[in-house]
Formats: sequence, structure tokens, C-alpha cells
Amino acid sequence: MTDSERGDGDQRRCDGGVGPAATPIEPSAPEEFGLVQAFWGDGKGKTTAALGMAFRAAGHGYRVHVLQFMKGGADSVEDVRGEYNAIEAMPGLSYENTGHYGWHGFMDGSDDDEHAAQAAGGMARTEEVLAGCGETDLTAPLALDGDPTDGVHMLVLDEVLYAANRGLLDVDEVLALVAGKPDDLELVLTGGHERPDWLDDVADLVTNVRKERHPIEAGQRARKGTEF
Repeated sequence: MTDSERGDGDQRRCDGGVGPAATPIEPSAPEEFGLVQAFWGDGKGKTTAALGMAFRAAGHGYRVHVLQFMKGGADSVEDVRGEYNAIEAMPGLSYENTGHYGWHGFMDGSDDDEHAAQAAGGMARTEEVLAGCGETDLTAPLALDGDPTDGVHMLVLDEVLYAANRGLLDVDEVLALVAGKPDDLELVLTGGHERPDWLDDVADLVTNVRKERHPIEAGQRARKGTEF
């Protein structure tokens, strides 16, 4: 088959055939959103999995917002992560970061009280976004460049479980957010090495990202392009 026969949008498979084609991203609405998902565990990949799903949803024209708790800078990680640049280039996908420099409880020179204040600010912002979603028809397409408070189809609260595990957020406060979310909003929670048993009665999907081996154990620091 020639290029002209395949068409500009078709993608060639490795066997020479025609595979699925990419199409322009236009505002659309999901048909079956509304579940609560949680990714926890001591392995690498919780945020990576959530962001992959966020990009997938945005690729279908759904409005997605990522709000990060506890994801500030550190001496081994640059302030600007690769996903921020990719999100900026992706229609319908946006992010906010409420993390504080350093990591709570790690004696790295950062102020643990400031970590708690930043987490509280992230929770307040989450409440604003959820309130906006509650006033919006989430079964309809949404503006891809709209403010998150105008409504989103998927909300990713990255590292919120870690913040709850470390006492920066009250577990009951997080549960109240989950209980009060709009029915059609897909809510994704990530973070933490301890199983969030308190989500057992409210989460539809719980994934344990389990570590078998990690290069950090051999002294490998976070690498640009894989960890940030």
C-alpha cells in the first residue's frame, strides 16, 4: 500500500499494514466516568500510572486536571519536571502544584509546618474544583482551556494519600471529599507506602504498586526523564 492509499492520518504497523490513526483532539464527554481510583504502594509508578491515564483521557477530548500534593523541589529533583512541559502541550490537561520544597519528615532543612500549610492549601483548592464540578454538567463536553473550577471530567489528586498517611491531611477530610464528589467525576488518588484501608468502602479500583527492586537501593539518584 502506498502512502497516498494509506492516507495522511493512518499509522503504519511494523508488519507493513495500517494501524490506528491519531485524530484531532476536540472537546468530548465521557460516557461512563464517575469511579474512584487509588494507586498506592512502595514501588515506582503511582504518579506515572495516573498521569498516563490522564493523558489518555485528554486524548479523547475530556477535561482533566492534576493537583499535586507533596511534589515540591528537592536536591535530587529539579523544580520543573518533564510532565509539566508535556501537560502544557496537551489540550484539555492542566496541573497545579501545592508541594513544598523538600520532603516532610526527612530532616532535609525544610519546614514541616510549612509542608502542612501547603497540604491544607491543596485541600482548599481541591474543594474549589469539586464545587465547580458540582455546578457543571459533566456529561457534556467542556472547554479544553477552561479553568478547573469551571468543571473537569477527571481530577487526579497526586500524593494526596501520602499526605494523609503522614498526618498532613486528616483522613476524614479526604473521605468527605470523596463522598461529596459529583457522581460523574472520575477521581484518582495516588501516593503512600501504607495501604489506605480507610478507602475500602469508597474506592472502586485500588492498585498496589509493589516494589521488587529499585535502583535507589544501589545508590542511584532520581534520573531526569524517568523520575522527573
